[in-house]
Order: sequence, then structure tokens, then C-alpha cells
Amino acid sequence: MGRLLSVNVGLPRDIAWQGKTVHTGIWKAPVKGRRMARRLNIDGDGQGDLAGHGGEHRAVLVYQSDSYHYWQGELGRSDFAYGQFGENFTVDGLSDADVCIGDRYRIGAALFEVTQPRVTCYRAGIRINEPELAALLVKHGRPGFYFRVVEEGEVEAGDEIRQVASGPERMSVREIDALLYMPGHPRDQLARALRIPALSPGWRHSFEALLAQERKGGVVTGNAGLTSESGPPPAWPGFRPFRVSRKVRESGNVTSLVLEPTDGQPVAVALPGQFVVLRLGSASAAALMRSYSLSGQPNAASYRVSVKREPHGAASAYVDEEMQLGDVVQASAARGSFTLRPGHTPVVLLSAGIGVTPVLAMLHALATERSVREVWWLHGTRNGREHPFVGEARELLEALPHRHSYICYSAPDPEDRPNADFDATGHLDVQALQTLNVPRNGDFYICGPSGFMSDMTAGLAALGIAPDHIHTELFGAGPSITPGIAASPRKPPHLPTGPAASGPMISFARTGLNVRWGSSFKTLLELAEACDVPVRWSCRAGVCHTCETGLVAGTVGYRPDPVDAPTQGNVLICCAHPESDVVIDL
Repeated sequence: MGRLLSVNVGLPRDIAWQGKTVHTGIWKAPVKGRRMARRLNIDGDGQGDLAGHGGEHRAVLVYQSDSYHYWQGELGRSDFAYGQFGENFTVDGLSDADVCIGDRYRIGAALFEVTQPRVTCYRAGIRINEPELAALLVKHGRPGFYFRVVEEGEVEAGDEIRQVASGPERMSVREIDALLYMPGHPRDQLARALRIPALSPGWRHSFEALLAQERKGGVVTGNAGLTSESGPPPAWPGFRPFRVSRKVRESGNVTSLVLEPTDGQPVAVALPGQFVVLRLGSASAAALMRSYSLSGQPNAASYRVSVKREPHGAASAYVDEEMQLGDVVQASAARGSFTLRPGHTPVVLLSAGIGVTPVLAMLHALATERSVREVWWLHGTRNGREHPFVGEARELLEALPHRHSYICYSAPDPEDRPNADFDATGHLDVQALQTLNVPRNGDFYICGPSGFMSDMTAGLAALGIAPDHIHTELFGAGPSITPGIAASPRKPPHLPTGPAASGPMISFARTGLNVRWGSSFKTLLELAEACDVPVRWSCRAGVCHTCETGLVAGTVGYRPDPVDAPTQGNVLICCAHPESDVVIDL
């Protein structure tokens, strides 16, 4: 038996935090009298970030008075008040170790069902002025939990809490929380959790991803339940020297380099669609650093990258004008999760501009194995002068019995021949896919400029293509994930303000920025933010893995230690600091 000690509500507000504006509903305060518990929240309550909080399965957040007493002793605090942990219900009893997912409770006139543990983020830490709170709640097994409102009704502080049903499998909130966040994810426990009907869709998806990760066999690293699949661990850390064995002009603005290891030893065969990081022009850590997709047939003897000459592009100008046969460059191992999936479904390869390179590697792989899958080759570019790999792609397609090809030129030259050099004038878009009757049960691989990718992804989703059948690869820095932070004009990446530091060199490979580490920064995330490098994060304490990023070279330490380690070859930038020069995939 338990008791409702306090009903706490609060509407979202803007607060100042570290020079930013945060929109958050974490400020809750007790209210007197009866309040209606509705399907999405308590009357008078709201959530600031509906992507991470709120919704039917996260309508009411519950936290226990026992945990208040625990944190007062653990943190040496005496200034807590009900609602301070962001909860709607402060309760006596209902500990995370005893309450199970699927349990149902009658409180006042309403009926509630337990759906998941709290998903902690940085805003809970802001509320109690404890930056590591997100990690502490997990490490100490005191997350709190969410209710779904099964029957709406009024509730009031002082109401008795009466359990009316028990969830199947009898897995407690603490067990479910640890199963996702803590190291070790036993398959039998994952299977048990997935048999609980009340488990929220988000947690169900995470456990399904973990179970699929376990089923693949081999060495399992990282936490697939918290981050998108990152591909296999890179074959070696850091860089190896490669010699330019061929340099080929593919079009008016694209040049390919064939790179062979200087030691003559084989390279690990890349998966079609992966990329490498090249260090160009110098052996120093401050050399030009760029990420390039592999564009050739995956093999153990060489890498091929294809580089488009960009206006004012230092790296592409160097490749185009200065690089010679026999020159040595430093290359990382192949990495990345934008890879061709095995199976029997149709394969739809969609590209624009230089985005053709990773999907060309996929076409090579399909042609090499004489795939009987239906393969669609769809590409858009300006004109024939800027159309690389024309003959190569046609030859590869000839090896495929169920092939389709469609080429769009947005600004064809007079000498470009319709129905011979290209099929349509204009841009490649979803309407073209509908006209061509491209199969909707295929796997779609999309690469090109950010606008092309976002439009194509949204269009495919509108056609009903399942999200797990839409695969994308973005050149350059990826989009930011900064939940709750008010939008502001995006600034180009730059060196941090203030005097130059003298610590290890931090190279942001996708951004092309090299920065010395300084003592004014606690984490790689803070340094990236000071440079306006696009970043992704949520908890900022080593729990959620939103910030997980490729660690191309170098070594890092952690403070605090992550709750669960990242995938081999990756780093959690929210709590990492460099222990040497590092290169990260940002």
C-alpha cells in the first residue's frame, strides 16, 4: 500500500543555462485540491520537449519520498521540495525495486499502468544543480517511472495508492532500467521484457535492437539499444600510410585516387558504402583532414576515393592540383553504418552529385556477386560534364539481370543527348519514383546534398516506406541534436575565442577544423560547442549515448565514467577528454 504525498504540475518555461536558452517543463510545484489526470498529463502540467517526454505512455512521472531521503544523504543536501526531480506524483512507497512494468494502481478516481522507467536528460540536473544527475539516477538504481492513464479521473495529495493488477514477467522498474543502460544485456532478460504488453514502444524498440545485436554473433560492443547501428569496429585504430597508385579524372570536377598500403599488407575489405578519413598534405596532426566514401569495388588490396573539386575547398584543391602519383597519405580504416544490407528485397540506390560515391560501391558489390535482386540506379546531376562514372555504372548494371536506370540532368548542355546520356530534365525527386513505379518494399539508400536527402527521406516516409528501409549518408557535419535548446542562427565552425591553448590537437574530421585542447574545457563536447561544430547530445553525463561519435585516432579518458561503454572505435564526447591528439568524426 502506498500514498500520494504531492501532486506537482508546471508549464514549460524558458531558462538561461550556459549562455543558451532552454525550453523545459522540469519545474514542477505542488498544488492543492483535486486535479484531473488525463490521457496525456495532469491538468495544469506540460512538457517542453515532446520528443523526449510526454505522450500517452509517459503521461505521469512518479518519484518516491524514499529516494528524496536517499539523495539528501548522498548529495549532502537539505533543500529539496516535492516536484524538484520533475515528478508529477511524489509518493510514499512504490520503490523502483518493487514496482514492475505492467503493474496497475488505483489512485483517487483514476487508474494507472506502469510503462517504463524515467528517461533522464540534462534538464533534471539543471533543476537540482547537479550536472551528473542523469547518470547518478541510473547508477544508483533510482530512476522513477512513468504511468499511462488507463482511466481518467481526479486525484489529490493524501489519496491511497492501491495495486489492482500485477504486470506479467514481474520485471521491476530497476531491472528494466539496468537492462537498457547498464553493461550486460542478457538475451533471456531482453526476451522477458519484450513479453510485457505494457512496455512503452520506445523501450520495446531499444530491447529489440539489443536482442538483434546479440543474435548477430561475434564480438558485440556498444549498446545498440541507445544508438543507431555504427557498423563493425574499424580494422585498426588511427592511420596507416597509403601510396597514391592511380589518379583518374572521372568528370570535369571529380577525381578518383586509388590508394595502396605502403607496407604491402592487405587492408580489411570494407563494407560497400563505408568511408575513410584521410590526412592530406602533411604527417602533422594539423594537416587537412577529410572524410571520403569509398567508391570502388571493396577489396583487400586498395581503397578508392573520389573527390569533387569544391569552390574554395582546400582539400579538394590539393587533391586536384598538387597530389601526384607516389605521394603518401594517411588513411583510417573503413568505418560507418551506411552499408548494403543482405537480403532479397529490391535495392534502390538514390544519389545526387558526389553523393554517388557510396552507392557506386554498393553497385560494385551487387554486380560482383551477380545479384538477382531487383536493382534501381537513380542519379541526378547538372549535366554530362559533371556526371562521373557514366561508363562504369553502365557496365556494372549490365551484370545485373533485374536492373533499372534513371538519370536526371537539371541543366543539360546542348550536346547532352536525351534518352541516351540522360532520361529526364529536372531534379530527381519522389514524384519521379512514383512515375517509375519504384517498388515500395525495397531498401532505399540515399546520398547527396542535405536538401536532397531530407526531401527524399520525407517523401519516402509519406509514401509509407518503413523507416528501417530508408538508409542515408550525409557528407560533411551531421545535423545537431540539442533537445530543448532554443533555435539560433547557425554559425560556421571556428576556433574558440580566447588565447590559443597548447594541449593535444583535436581534429574534427567532417568539419575540417583542428583545435588545441585547453584546460577551460571539461569535455570534448564543450570544446565542439565552443567551436560551433554541430553536435548531438541529451544527458551530458555518459548515459544516453546520443553523443556517441567515431573516434578515428587517439585516446581519451572519461570523467565521469560512462554507464555503458560505447562501441569499439567510438567515443562518448559528453564526458570524454583527450589523453593524446585525437581525430573524431564530427
